[in-house]
Amino acid sequence: MDKDTLITNFEVELKRGTQTLQVLYLLKKEQYGYSLLQALEEKAIQIEAGTLYPLLRRLETQGLLVSNWDTTESRPRKYYMLSEFGDEVLSHLLNTWEYNTKQMRQLIEGEEK
Repeated sequence: MDKDTLITNFEVELKRGTQTLQVLYLLKKEQYGYSLLQALEEKAIQIEAGTLYPLLRRLETQGLLVSNWDTTESRPRKYYMLSEFGDEVLSHLLNTWEYNTKQMRQLIEGEEK
């Protein structure tokens, strides 16, 4: 495997986990898919609709999200929100993210001295 392919594969792995964390965090507030895409875009977080919608379905199947349909508009929308279980998982993942970030900073800063 060449260097560029290897780097791309690592970047995809890192991005996938980060996107999941970002989506869970933004779904502390109820949103439908397109509004979530817009919220991510406003924060300069790039995710394709073809990635987001399967992710939402997977997170709901895993019990991290709850959803409901709003049929009051001419176009029905499925709204997603973090479940109680999802909130617990998010809290744990945020702690893990902070710990890993701190460890990485210490490693890099130790090298710079």
